[in-house]
Amino acid sequence: MHMQAFVTKIIQMMKDEKLFAPQGGPIILAQIENEYNHIQLAYEEKGDSYVQWSANMAVALQIGVPWVMCKQRDAPDPVINACNGRHCGDTFSGPNKPYKPAIWTENWTAQYRVYGDPPSQRSAEDIAFSVARFFSKNGNLVNYYMYHGGTNFGRTSSAFTTTRYYDEAPLDEYGLQREPKWSHLRDVHKAVLFCRKAILGGISTVQRLNDIHEIRTFEKPGTKMCAAFITNNHTLEAATINFRGVDYFLPPHSISILPDCKTVVFNTQNIVSQHNARNFEKSPAANNFQWEKFIEAVPTDKAMPINQKVPAELYSLLKDTSDYAWYTTSFELTAEDLPVKGQKLPLLRIMSLGHSLVAFVNGDLVGEHKYTNFNNVSEWQRTNHGTHEEKSFDFEREVGLRVGTNYISILASTVGLPDSGAYMEHRYAGPKSISILGLNKGTLDLTGNMWGHRIGLKGEGMQVFSEEGALKTKWKPINALPPRPLTWYKTRFGTPEGTGPVAIRMTGMGKGMIWVNGQNIGRYWMTYLSPLGKPTQSEYHIPRSYLNPTRDNLLVILEEERLTPEQVEILNVNRDTICSSVGERDPGNVNSWVSRRGQFHPIVQNIGPEASLMCGTGKKIVAVEFASFGNPTGYCGEFVMGNCNAAASKQIVEQACLGKEACTVALNRAMFNQNGDDACPNLVKQLAIQVRCA
Repeated sequence: MHMQAFVTKIIQMMKDEKLFAPQGGPIILAQIENEYNHIQLAYEEKGDSYVQWSANMAVALQIGVPWVMCKQRDAPDPVINACNGRHCGDTFSGPNKPYKPAIWTENWTAQYRVYGDPPSQRSAEDIAFSVARFFSKNGNLVNYYMYHGGTNFGRTSSAFTTTRYYDEAPLDEYGLQREPKWSHLRDVHKAVLFCRKAILGGISTVQRLNDIHEIRTFEKPGTKMCAAFITNNHTLEAATINFRGVDYFLPPHSISILPDCKTVVFNTQNIVSQHNARNFEKSPAANNFQWEKFIEAVPTDKAMPINQKVPAELYSLLKDTSDYAWYTTSFELTAEDLPVKGQKLPLLRIMSLGHSLVAFVNGDLVGEHKYTNFNNVSEWQRTNHGTHEEKSFDFEREVGLRVGTNYISILASTVGLPDSGAYMEHRYAGPKSISILGLNKGTLDLTGNMWGHRIGLKGEGMQVFSEEGALKTKWKPINALPPRPLTWYKTRFGTPEGTGPVAIRMTGMGKGMIWVNGQNIGRYWMTYLSPLGKPTQSEYHIPRSYLNPTRDNLLVILEEERLTPEQVEILNVNRDTICSSVGERDPGNVNSWVSRRGQFHPIVQNIGPEASLMCGTGKKIVAVEFASFGNPTGYCGEFVMGNCNAAASKQIVEQACLGKEACTVALNRAMFNQNGDDACPNLVKQLAIQVRCA
């Protein structure tokens, strides 16, 4: 069994490195299968027996730590059924046996993107709410998917999935902390940790006040051990909830955590940790480009042997060796077959099972149509494609044909392999039927016309993206000929200054791939616009480890469309814009308290809301770009002054923060209203700060 051989090999590798907890290693859980419950019914009784088999196979490997099956209701003993999702505190039916723990294996911090998607976020507040909710309902462990975003380098992404993966995670694609998500989740876990003795040693009770308000307590009778989770589950309205004689204000859709059943140390909706904004800054050292190009020749069946009656299925043809395959055929026409001059041209119709294609007739590109790019400029788009939801598509364009022999060349491509579902071996791609419509003799079906096939592009075979391959390639100046589709572009660039992350912005390009020093950094697709009229992804990660520290670097781009790289930029990436936005009603920072030897107590004299800012390692605050104590609006990088603002706001923040690695500013009305003037005394004030680190 292939699966058994694979699992056994991986487990033995872990054992050899002594990575399991009984060996002194960090692995405390192991997973077999993932969300198989979704497709189990498709295999009927074989699906049920497979679950049993895989569980028994895993347990027999004797790794010394528990096995889990995610979203598998019938996980066989002793395997633990676990939850994946956004709100497992309310959607998880619980362990399938009373002696199994409640484990949340995937708390989804965002959503992976596919080409054509608009930006998507899952707020830090919603994730924190879900964590507090799960533990308040006797959850035992929360794990995140993803906690660190990443990059699908090369051709590793699944079908239509962007090269950037889960960038909205607490640690973004570049490994930079995405604030406030990173710190807000850190704080909710610290608040829950304050409650650990009560949760583990107390008795759980629930006081349901109504359908949307409840109080969950963990208390050990006869002791001071007590923790409470007060919940307002109304999505729009705030609430004041009385608990043991004290009124507690809760914003909409929030949970307040009280480790001593008295003190609110954290509310899931109130973010008191810092925010930040990501900056992409053009590198002065890396953008002195001198572009050259190499144009792919369009093959015909003269150059490619006819080897099959009908077009081959694309996945089976490629065998994951390339994204691209050529399909060629030829046919004869007489003058009587063609429409007379002035009449409508014939149509080339290709019914494709996915994912995209570019078509040529007699060496000329067909299928161009205009679209408006995200800069509101009309451009020609050549790539025709399906979508993540519907891979198949119809291509239908007018073509100029001639008397005699006509050649059709189709470059079909995949954009990743299938990633989930039943019977994946029956997923298909590539051209299924090809015909010419509008001829005088009627429709000409070319599907069974005998076809030639070639896997990959010439430039791939020559490895023009490598140092050795680039030297052997006959490059031409970029302006030597008008732009052509299927062109390789080459240049060299200096290594960007600094030690931070690096990216390339593909402005002005269409669809293709990028190589840096021979390393494929992934697919790009700028002409597949989201409903907002912008590309789903514009910047692409170049790891520092791919760059030469002491000499220049080779950059090669494969562009499928008739576009040129003059607007491409190499960028430095940072999160040096940091912010804080705190209100007078917010609780103090969770770091204002500690719990030692069962005693919970404050460690600062005056507990209250304060703005906290901290630069990255080795950096200091060099500028205060915005400060307002009043009613500012907006968000980090886009704050806007309101109609109520303390005039001394910026001066106070500059005195507290400039030149420092970290600083705090308390929300003190007397300090901000220095002359006793308060233009809006009845307003609940907000302090918004934006600074720059360097």
